Amino acid sequence: MNKPLVNPEIGQQIRDWRPYYEAKLGFRNHWYPVMYSADLAEGEVKPGKLLGEDLLVRRSGGTVYCIKDQCLHRGVPLSRKVECYGKDTITCWYHGWTYQWADGKLCDILTDPSSKMIGTRSLKTYPVQEAKGMVFVFMGDLVGDSAPPPLATDLPPGFLDPDRAAYGIRRLVKANWRLGAENGFDTTHIFIHKDSPFITGRDSALPLGFASAGTLQLDLREDPAASRGVVDVMAQHYRPLFEATLDGQTVLRTRAPTGKHNTIHTISLWMPGILSVENHPEADMVQYEFYTPHDADHHMYYQVIEKSGVTDAAQEAAFRAECESLHEPLALRGINDDDLWAREAMQGFYADDWGWLEEQLFEQDRNLLEWRRLASRCQRGIQTLAHVQGGA
Repeated sequence: MNKPLVNPEIGQQIRDWRPYYEAKLGFRNHWYPVMYSADLAEGEVKPGKLLGEDLLVRRSGGTVYCIKDQCLHRGVPLSRKVECYGKDTITCWYHGWTYQWADGKLCDILTDPSSKMIGTRSLKTYPVQEAKGMVFVFMGDLVGDSAPPPLATDLPPGFLDPDRAAYGIRRLVKANWRLGAENGFDTTHIFIHKDSPFITGRDSALPLGFASAGTLQLDLREDPAASRGVVDVMAQHYRPLFEATLDGQTVLRTRAPTGKHNTIHTISLWMPGILSVENHPEADMVQYEFYTPHDADHHMYYQVIEKSGVTDAAQEAAFRAECESLHEPLALRGINDDDLWAREAMQGFYADDWGWLEEQLFEQDRNLLEWRRLASRCQRGIQTLAHVQGGA
């Protein structure tokens, strides 16, 4: 018998955000990125993994298809040895069972073309959409001809705006997806960036921390027909600290607020787990961070910078060159590499689930609690081991 994914005893003790606690593998019935479009050439087949489920993705005739990476016959991964004898099908390397990419239908068995099984079984397929250079897969349950919710409802507002160019990278991080999301939205985690090359490389006014500047009024967006998330206007809620003292003595000091780049203005966290950092790394840009569940102990970290006002190919090429030479090394890696090892450092504390009860949050963590509550209210379902194993 399989061990429960989460500890039910802990779930009983967490009242107002229990669904979030139970979503170790992520939220079901939501759209998630599985790869960048540029990583999948025409005719190419690549494996992917979302919410613990093994997937296989192919681009054929310009369209991207996604099926479960597991033969119905004996359960072997089709990706172990990809065999496609036509643009519309994939054949299992073990016994020749052949499936259609579009609907997963078992359309032939090369080792026994007279089998009565042909046409009676189907591999699971997943809806796919491409947007802003990313391949999104809907991880959920559709009945009959029902359609998934619009992709825009699982993305931050503005992400799909047509005048925005996008540039991104991705890394696999050894930490649960929730630790990634909370690290990004955590106000005072900025302390770990005090030695970042971004500060000197961009003449940035990056503080050591943020002290409360009055009552924290968070903007909660919960319209089911739109993006749902928690918005924190940092410029209104906090006082940046550029100096730290112990016993009246200054022990740390960072660049004064006269730095050329004062980019951090508003941060927000959106379902099903996407951070938006406005005015960063430049005033006309937004950095998005997708914390996509890979399995219980890893998440795929997509970092995307979008620039507004890009209307032609020349401007888009200039933006890409700027990202490659400046924003990727200083922001996406220079700053965010700190976040990667911070999340991995937290993983051990939360891995057995008791960390959710033993953590000692303080005043500045209120936005994290609001996020947990909102995510629990707005989720469309919870991924379980039964879903991964095909039993539900």
